[in-house]
Amino acid sequence: MSFINEFTQFTNNQWIRMVLNVIDILLVWLVFYKILTLIRGTKAVQLLKGIFVIVIVRIITVYLGLTTLGWMTKQVINWGFIAIIIIFQPELRRGLEQLGRGKLFARSNLQEEEEQARLISAMSKSVSYMAKRRIGALISIERDTGLNDYIETGIPMYSEISSELIINIFIPNTPLHDGAVIVQKNKIAAAACYLPLSESPFISKELGTRHRAAIGISEVTDAVTIIVSEETGAISLTINGDLHRDLSIEEFESRLQRVWFGETTTAIATSKWNWRGDKK
Repeated sequence: MSFINEFTQFTNNQWIRMVLNVIDILLVWLVFYKILTLIRGTKAVQLLKGIFVIVIVRIITVYLGLTTLGWMTKQVINWGFIAIIIIFQPELRRGLEQLGRGKLFARSNLQEEEEQARLISAMSKSVSYMAKRRIGALISIERDTGLNDYIETGIPMYSEISSELIINIFIPNTPLHDGAVIVQKNKIAAAACYLPLSESPFISKELGTRHRAAIGISEVTDAVTIIVSEETGAISLTINGDLHRDLSIEEFESRLQRVWFGETTTAIATSKWNWRGDKK
């Protein structure tokens, strides 16, 4: 009992109480944040907007003295708790399951990893498809250096990245196939963009305009650029002025994962080929 009394006296200290109040507020904020991330992208978001509208209407009816409408909104709010349980049953069930598995607070990291895996998979599928059919492609991925100047030369898209969309863009004789696709974060920002051509005299003569453009953009920015050769179907990647040629799909995936999402680029330097076309 003495321990409990001492602990109670300790928590009743003014400064300690202020710290605990701040922690209390932060914990409530964290709970609401996790709830919002849990229902994000579901129908529950639209339902929450509807509930918010009802609350606003209720406040307005009180101030304006609208008796009948006020009574209706009051009944809706009074029975709203039961309605929320029924309407949000799938989200509540999923949240309780994740809480039971201890995954609720790890959801953000998990979502980020899943999104990265999805983007790599989309790029890999599209590049593999185009390489097998020798469909030429040029895809530049923005990192720290902005590519807005080059995005403005193309057709704005701001679309979700998918293998089907990327393949469709580069199908020959379509309006967007001639030029580069530029990716910002997890969106296709624009297609049919013009990239600066490298003027280096050391580039192999067998390389075409796509490879020169990929090297050119990597010389003036830190962008990662993917090239699929129309003549050979070979997969290449440029970064920091270097061209890494004839990558297998497995090599392409691992290298793209490292350079796109901020991991070390040391392994890129060990590529089988350098940008002059000489075997290392």
